[in-house]
Amino acid sequence: MTELNWQKSTYSEEASSCVYLAATRTGTILLRESDEPQTILTTGTPQLAALISTLCTLPGTSHQPPSA
Repeated sequence: MTELNWQKSTYSEEASSCVYLAATRTGTILLRESDEPQTILTTGTPQLAALISTLCTLPGTSHQPPSA
């Protein structure tokens, strides 16, 4: 199995609440939390982009959605 290159989110400041992402050769996006690294969520690029865009529209968020 190929070693995954996990990247920490730049918005994760505390060591115990970090979000990590990795991409597989087939384009699947993997997400995990630092406090539960054995739990991995899988998604595709369009679905992750839609999630981020939706989260950016929630009240109290100051981040802009990524440009397409």
